[in-house]
Amino acid sequence: MDRAVLAFALFAFGAWRSAHAAGPCDAAAPPANTWGGRVAAAACAESRLWFSPFLDDKGRLASISIGEAESARLADQQTPAWRRVVQYWQSSGLLSSMSARPGASDCNAPDAWPTSAECRAFVVDTPWSAVFVSYAYVRAGIPGFAPAASHLDFVRQALRNDGVSPLRFADPDSEAPAVGDLLCFTRGLSTPMGAAGIRSYIAKGGAGLAMHCDIVVDANAAGDGRMYTIGGNILQGVTLRTLHVNKNGTLWQLPRKGETFLCKPGDDAGCTFNRQDWVALLKLEPKAAAPAPTPGLQCCTVCTLPMPPGMHRCPATAPVEPLVQPVAPTTP
Repeated sequence: MDRAVLAFALFAFGAWRSAHAAGPCDAAAPPANTWGGRVAAAACAESRLWFSPFLDDKGRLASISIGEAESARLADQQTPAWRRVVQYWQSSGLLSSMSARPGASDCNAPDAWPTSAECRAFVVDTPWSAVFVSYAYVRAGIPGFAPAASHLDFVRQALRNDGVSPLRFADPDSEAPAVGDLLCFTRGLSTPMGAAGIRSYIAKGGAGLAMHCDIVVDANAAGDGRMYTIGGNILQGVTLRTLHVNKNGTLWQLPRKGETFLCKPGDDAGCTFNRQDWVALLKLEPKAAAPAPTPGLQCCTVCTLPMPPGMHRCPATAPVEPLVQPVAPTTP
């Protein structure tokens, strides 16, 4: 082969490989200038901190490095995994609401919790996926957002229609997701509920429904029909999920509970963590414009080189906080 042709082929392959190797959270992004971008930046930074675990487009766990109960360090090489979960509780302002649960008070004692077995047990025994969403939204400074330890409370906020809530309820089968939205499903129901069912459930005053919501961090930016979400407490970490959208941007071939499928050794065609009772798309629509990024105040702890403009490495003594400079949320 001619050397020039070979050189071009190698260059083209390298460029193709580079373009296709990048994921939605692989690189530190410039300071976000939209509310959705601010939320996604916070969620992505946490995903990288947990070594970027993810579910592939078949809904199968493709990568995981560390779990919530471990004392092994996250990617900042400073923070034990279980202590980072405690920081989600503390930074979202939700830890005090759990004071009745064993170990919670130990987590709230700054001079005691770093080595507390009781606090560590609280982390393992208490669901924290809604706390992670609350952390990302509070970190992004979403005005009008009310942090909650229950995903059902996010749906209630979206259905409240009081002119303050930054969330709006939508059917995930009919509206296109956007960056910063929440995509939610129920857990543990024998009969799927669907979007109409959860509307009715809340209208009747229903409570105590087990749910999970992911944060949309990429709504098909590459044009390849893939959408990416990030959720906390998915397989004991902060995990990215891969879903499909059609040319209109709406979810496509979303696996549903209630469909006939088999998932067992030797017959695994129906095995997917994406097969859920998807009931709500909570659209992020704050009533105020997003503030401009504050120059000189953006820093990262898990940084990708080259640094984007305005970004620098956080001081070694600073708490582990990612990418986003918070603004105070407005209490509804």
